[in-house]
Amino acid sequence: MNFIFRNGFYFFLLAFCLQSYICPANSKTKVFNVLNFGARGDGTTLDTKAFQQAIDKASAAKGQVVVPGGYKFLVGSIILKSNMDFHLEEGSVILISTEHKDYIGEAAIKARNADNLTISGTGYINGQDLKYMDHYEKENEWWIPKEWRPNLFELIACKNLLIKDISFGEAPRWGLHMIGCEKVLIDHITIKNHLDVPNCDGIDPDHCRDVEIKNCNIECGDDGIVIKATKQDEDFGPSANIRVHDCIIKTQDSGIKIGTETTSDVYNVTFERIKILASCRGITIQLRDAGNVHHIVFSDITFESKYHSDPWWGRGEAISFTAIPRTPETKLGMIHDITVKNVSGNAENSARISGTKESVIKNVLFENVHITFARTTLYKGGLFDNRPTKVYEGIEQHSTPAYSIRFAEEITLKNCSAKWGKNVPDYFSYGLETNDVKNIHLIGFDSQSAHPEIFDAVFFR
Repeated sequence: MNFIFRNGFYFFLLAFCLQSYICPANSKTKVFNVLNFGARGDGTTLDTKAFQQAIDKASAAKGQVVVPGGYKFLVGSIILKSNMDFHLEEGSVILISTEHKDYIGEAAIKARNADNLTISGTGYINGQDLKYMDHYEKENEWWIPKEWRPNLFELIACKNLLIKDISFGEAPRWGLHMIGCEKVLIDHITIKNHLDVPNCDGIDPDHCRDVEIKNCNIECGDDGIVIKATKQDEDFGPSANIRVHDCIIKTQDSGIKIGTETTSDVYNVTFERIKILASCRGITIQLRDAGNVHHIVFSDITFESKYHSDPWWGRGEAISFTAIPRTPETKLGMIHDITVKNVSGNAENSARISGTKESVIKNVLFENVHITFARTTLYKGGLFDNRPTKVYEGIEQHSTPAYSIRFAEEITLKNCSAKWGKNVPDYFSYGLETNDVKNIHLIGFDSQSAHPEIFDAVFFR
């Protein structure tokens, strides 16, 4: 409770500070309409140069770039800058170019070291994802991309960043990727990517600190909201002090996640009041690198999780906390001090806490966690997904207990339950299975065997 209270007070201060730093445009703000810089907005003429000229002028004047409604603007890479508002009016559309030569680097909308940057308005950014796809692979139910495809956003080392109300979709790859950004508010944005396009994450705070993400509606093929610490050429520090709340997510990968890239520490992260309408893993912490993941809270969350076709990550796990070395050379960090509270959902696979002998998971509290397990798809079951790893079996054959815990210490399941639904195959097993667990505390725990004639309710190994 102390941790939650401290987080609540902290985020109050963060919101106050953001309001102080980031101010919307007012009547005195200088406005720079991209049409006045030669943009055509016909959907076929490349308007990158006109956009960039408007951006440069607006930044110098601490003004606002206006992308007017009623037009479709085709752009390659544009570089947003400090002290400006990039404003998409209602009815405006930005089309992302499908020509590699129109890009600088790996993204369409970029910024680096921009302070006091706002991206606002109710216009739409269209990533034209299917034009970056080579073909649809029917047997695996997903699109196979061409050799190159851009991210939509790549915002690096920005401070006092506000993104609000915009919509984007059909992203060819990651959507909103922020690296090393600080004092960030993401409010009321809508993302609608194709569910069968791989790697099109929704929002990726990566080495970011002091971040609030709220009121977002996200539909995407890959992870919905994922906190990362990817390997970079420079040190952007940890990912810390992040609050995600009041969002709705639909995905074919993890709904909310920390990892997989965890090269630096990730801590003080809260996910709360989130509805995951569909996923391949509801709640995920996936540690594969040297960073430590700690003081994480998931609360007031509902989810649906089910198997998808083989190439997708995850195998329908309700909750998946795994600490598994990526390679034999990996110096693996630790997962500790995790709270999962007031969480309920339906899943085709277990709630997992799965450390390894290389990294034991410690101090995890599940409180008021209630899950119903049943098969609802025809994909192969009885599997755990341990990927990516070259040390352990990637896809592991395993029965499906309701709760599976291994290589862990100081685990508390308080007022938690599991129910078995209508379709319960033979490999659905224990209410709780543990393996190499020290000090597990069961308080008001209610989880029976799926098949009492074969499996015990609780099995300590």
